[in-house]
Amino acid sequence: MKYSAISLYTGAGGLDYGIERANFKTLVAIEMDKWCCKTLRHNRQFWNVLEGRIEDFSTSDILRVADLKKCEADILIGGPPCQPFSKSGYWVKGDVDRLKDPRANTLHEYMRVLEESLPRSFILENVFGLVYKGKDEGLKYLEERLCQINRDHHTKYNFNWKVLNAAHYGVPQIRERVFIVGSREGLPFQFPEPRFLDVKDSIVDQQHSFRTAWDALYDLQDGMEDPRISKVGGKWGELLPTIPEGHNYLFHSEKGQGLPIFKWRSRYWSFLLKLKKDRPSWTIQAQPGSAIGPFHWNNRRLNMKEMLRLQTFPFEIEILGGVSEIQKQIGNAVPSAIGELLGLEIRKQFFGENIETQKLTLIPKKSLIIPRVTENYPVRSGYPTLSH
Repeated sequence: MKYSAISLYTGAGGLDYGIERANFKTLVAIEMDKWCCKTLRHNRQFWNVLEGRIEDFSTSDILRVADLKKCEADILIGGPPCQPFSKSGYWVKGDVDRLKDPRANTLHEYMRVLEESLPRSFILENVFGLVYKGKDEGLKYLEERLCQINRDHHTKYNFNWKVLNAAHYGVPQIRERVFIVGSREGLPFQFPEPRFLDVKDSIVDQQHSFRTAWDALYDLQDGMEDPRISKVGGKWGELLPTIPEGHNYLFHSEKGQGLPIFKWRSRYWSFLLKLKKDRPSWTIQAQPGSAIGPFHWNNRRLNMKEMLRLQTFPFEIEILGGVSEIQKQIGNAVPSAIGELLGLEIRKQFFGENIETQKLTLIPKKSLIIPRVTENYPVRSGYPTLSH
């Protein structure tokens, strides 16, 4: 028997594919992006996908499509769009509006469906910025709203949150997100401790060290069908081959080892950022600019299959759409292995099952051999060494 799931803000389905591996079945998924909906229908024809804004669907409609009654859903999952709390907003504006931003209505809508469906458990995922000290209005709102639901419906929903770095759980990517988990019965929940560590910081054997970009990508054929798509163009694209693996534009700054082309810390960290074979990837971006990485160590853009591997999607998944639509869907997704992990822990801690939660099926196996570093090229003669 599979457990029943209602999915809000489903995106390309990263969280859903993960809990699917933990024996949950998405009975209804609500998503407004047309390309995400095409992707979901392409990969899971048996899911009921409702295309539109959450505000446009009553909870009774959602339950009807899922063939569920109030209190029958085993889990409610979702990652409300995070722009009001995102780190990029701090970079651009110096601050963000958080709850005053009209886009924060996504939190209200998630809690509206939770209150009107009263699932047995829930997972809510969001950006790290939701819990920034002194800027955590969104987190406080969610907790206060949950307390109000308990008072009004005599439930015991609890509020357990933690920032998880996906790399600590076998995902070959440094990606920090906050996860909130709760039980209608108020059962305690303990987030699992990190299972994979950085060999640079700890004495750890290879099997318990971070999964790396090479672990995820080594068996994929290099390159893309259309080399024009993979090429890094724009004003700075030709600099990428001159930057070593694991470095970014800072290599070509006054404090770097290259040429003084850029001012120190004048750009996003991911500007001209290149993967390193023996390290996890940096966070896959949803809407990168022309020179925003991470890029492949072979001086090109990552293709769809490579990004899916770094996000631990099941191997059979395909993302539909053009280049920008594919990037957006994958970059916004929750790594599926984290969904699998939390789904198993919920079955164990909330549903009382005696199951193994240590072994995840979606994390890559450790490669015993990592090839040598790909050499970088010198900057062409006459390249302007101006500060920008």
